[in-house]
Amino acid sequence: MKVIPNSRFEEVTEGEPVVVRVGAPPEKGKANLAFVKILSKHYGCRVKIVSGHSSRKKIVELEE
Repeated sequence: MKVIPNSRFEEVTEGEPVVVRVGAPPEKGKANLAFVKILSKHYGCRVKIVSGHSSRKKIVELEE
């Protein structure tokens, strides 16, 4: 998955890779929190970042 912080709007774009736009800035974990919140709402389950906490490219785990 790819994260784009500081976006004007928040959305999830399905594809290869999945692109998630968040409005939060990439500082103090704000973008990661917004990323998890948006994905949780989109997929209807819990989301956990497995790898890429400080990168735009992330590997996540979806939990039911």
